[in-house]
Amino acid sequence: MIILKNGLCVDPASETETISDIAIKDGVICAIEDHIDPSLYVKEGECVDVYDCSGLIIGPGLVDAHVHFRDPGFTHKEDIYTGAEAAIRGGVTSVIMMANTKPAIDNTETLRYVIEKGKETGIHVYSAATVTKGLKGTELTDMKALKEAGAVAFTDDGIPLLSEDMARAAMEEAVKNDVVLSFHEEDPLYITNNGVNRGKASEYFGIGGSDRQAEISMVQRDIRLAKETGACINIQHISTAEAVECVRRARKEGLGDIIHAEATPHHMSMTEEDTIRYGTNAKMNPPLRTENDRNAIIQGIVDGTIECIATDHAPHTFEEKNVPIDKAPSGIIGLETSFSVSYNTLVRCGKLSLVQLFCKMSLNPARIYKISAGELAIYRTADILIFDPNKIHSFDKSRSKSFNSPLAKCTITGDVVGTISSGVMLGCDIEDRLERMTP
Repeated sequence: MIILKNGLCVDPASETETISDIAIKDGVICAIEDHIDPSLYVKEGECVDVYDCSGLIIGPGLVDAHVHFRDPGFTHKEDIYTGAEAAIRGGVTSVIMMANTKPAIDNTETLRYVIEKGKETGIHVYSAATVTKGLKGTELTDMKALKEAGAVAFTDDGIPLLSEDMARAAMEEAVKNDVVLSFHEEDPLYITNNGVNRGKASEYFGIGGSDRQAEISMVQRDIRLAKETGACINIQHISTAEAVECVRRARKEGLGDIIHAEATPHHMSMTEEDTIRYGTNAKMNPPLRTENDRNAIIQGIVDGTIECIATDHAPHTFEEKNVPIDKAPSGIIGLETSFSVSYNTLVRCGKLSLVQLFCKMSLNPARIYKISAGELAIYRTADILIFDPNKIHSFDKSRSKSFNSPLAKCTITGDVVGTISSGVMLGCDIEDRLERMTP
């Protein structure tokens, strides 16, 4: 049994923040009270781990609906085990893996492989399957069979679905099977050398870059098709002010049940100036854009246009990133720093409350993808994040196999100091606050 005492307990489902004790037994939260007497919940002689969480924030474990664990096919960058370790370090207890592996997760055999491997990690590892076979954009996968085998979403993430006819067919099939489609919105017609914003950053590096219209045009198309078909879609890693406004208009028109959007911690906290500063470690698709775009993303998060924060955790090796920027792959890691960055960007400066932040990072993604997670409540699975808002730490190493982050070697205020998944303390930096008791 574990008891967490005197922490600021945040439950986004009930919209509450209270200083409370939490009792955890047999993988479940069995009590949340002002004061918990361990002897009331354990048999005589059983051991209880009691942690003093005074000054700490306790919330539901994060649900990251967009991660790349590179398994199978690219395990030199990451695998499911190391990806899960990075998640644990960041307080993430549920993840949805993207399907652009090798082989792609377009068949039940590969899907079952990643799901079974995920069961060995200690956290809840879910997987998306691809929309099209082989990520080729020409033939739909068997969504019914893949859903029955465990796929919680469908996406060709990493590759935009360019054919409007195929996008429409995918949406119609998604409606039949009651599944969510998650879209990577970048039209290559507007891109030369992706991963860098067309503007100040592309001019600095002397390359073509990615024009904002690449995202805007496809977001407009897919919202239109979703409205026509009734499909539930998610706009991945939104990066432009215009795309945010497209989603806002759609949701105001009554499409809030089917039109969703996610933003990354890096797009809400960085701009193309950081691409210039950090080079390939700040190169990603879609790219970091302007300060106006960054502010528009934050406003979209604040007003509910953007419901989810997801990392797009995308590991690459040092050798792959240590090349000229037009040759380097796009993507950065983010699982270990996502809550700290989001807390500093949104809560510390008064833009969101803690309840609202946990909605964006736990409850909302769980509800959209129909995952049992995101609540800090009695009888719920004990998936818990413990956060010290004042701890200053340096992100000088990674649990991931890779370390491609613009935050590498940076000092960050606020740190995840404990992660509990299914009632098991998997990551803990507060052992000095532990008292073992035998009531």
